[in-house]
Amino acid sequence: MYLNRVHRTFPRLKHIITRSQSQAALAEQNEYTESPEYPPILDMSSKAKSKRQRADVHQKIQKLNTVEEKQIALNMPRYYGFRCIMLNENKVPYNAMPLIQYYTRSHFIPIDKLPEVYAETADSAAIVTKEIKSFVEEAIVLENDGIEYNFTAAPDKTEASQKEDAFAKRIVKQINRIITNNLTDKVPHILSAQVDYDVRHEAFWFVGGIEPPHQVVTWKKQHNIKDANESIDRPVQYIGSSMLTVRSKLPLKPLVPYSEASNPEFKVPEFTYVPGCIGYMEDHRHGTNIPGYWPGDFDEYGLISYHGRGQILDRKASFGPEDNLEALHCLAMKASFGWLLAQANYQGFTTFNDLTYPLVTQTVFTNGQLWSLYSYQLNTITMHNDEINNPKHNLCFGTKPLKLYDCIEDGKVKGLNEDVLKMIVQFYLNAPEEREHDMKPYLGK
Repeated sequence: MYLNRVHRTFPRLKHIITRSQSQAALAEQNEYTESPEYPPILDMSSKAKSKRQRADVHQKIQKLNTVEEKQIALNMPRYYGFRCIMLNENKVPYNAMPLIQYYTRSHFIPIDKLPEVYAETADSAAIVTKEIKSFVEEAIVLENDGIEYNFTAAPDKTEASQKEDAFAKRIVKQINRIITNNLTDKVPHILSAQVDYDVRHEAFWFVGGIEPPHQVVTWKKQHNIKDANESIDRPVQYIGSSMLTVRSKLPLKPLVPYSEASNPEFKVPEFTYVPGCIGYMEDHRHGTNIPGYWPGDFDEYGLISYHGRGQILDRKASFGPEDNLEALHCLAMKASFGWLLAQANYQGFTTFNDLTYPLVTQTVFTNGQLWSLYSYQLNTITMHNDEINNPKHNLCFGTKPLKLYDCIEDGKVKGLNEDVLKMIVQFYLNAPEEREHDMKPYLGK
């Protein structure tokens, strides 16, 4: 009788009680399996726990849907930024090549002619070279003697290096204009390509296997932390810029098959010492990955980037010509790796989530007369401590400095080297191709 009164006063309570009383019993689940199932056996040491926690963070970053979210997540562990090893484009210390190769996992291959993948464009490039030769000569004379430019030197570099880079920039613009005008109606990817000037290039990644700084070792010993001398991950930030870049909506085809990335013949020297010992400094900052355009840009793959080599003039004479040549190779590896890493980040990959396919770019360093040509294939971007045994390497093919012309006399270019001009043209004729796989596997659709 009392229950009926409650039901009339609270009709919803009646519904809940009657529903729970009339609910059908769940079918009993089978608690047995054909073979025994055991929980995973985990290493419960503090080091193993930390590694699993890092793997969980890396997996969470991989599952983020946008480029912007991934870049924020990379910086989340340090609210005020990381103590980054700074690889600036305008500085190459003495004997820096082992460090640069190790930090970028780059196997360097010196060449006198372009890799085999360029052979199919050799005949077309020879024809174009004949057609544009006179225009290039005229442009060189015009920029060298025909126009007087006002020049204001910045305080952070010597006047000589800045003047050389300013002249190189003018020559690069003219040669790019001449070649693209000639090829626009011959190859479709040049017609649709995007050209940028004074482009900002920045890249951020972690390198493992580095010896800890002295102050870190001292602090760990004071707090009785085991393995005080154990190698650590170091954040690295590349800061650079290019005079001119050419971009496309499709990526360049690989220089070698992606399966060759793990070829044991590709060697990279191991450099685990504190980078300050050869002259690379640190700075406190957030990590940035900037390829020179916004995420979602239609032309999101680099074809060619041009850079000055004026910083070679700022190096000490005691370093010698051999180290100056290695410095050029270091500049090329930093610029190529940095630009491609930033592009890879815009495809959804990060320093913790490796590439699933290779990316390729073409890099030129010049002072207007001397030209160094490089082709670079990015195969891997994970090189932190948890992936220290990653067998993949990046590849850099590079020439020594080649003279485009001998001199300028009586208003004429003497000794224009058609072979060098032909190789530059081949960089433009190297057509990008559409890939048959997902280019953004770690980004939301």
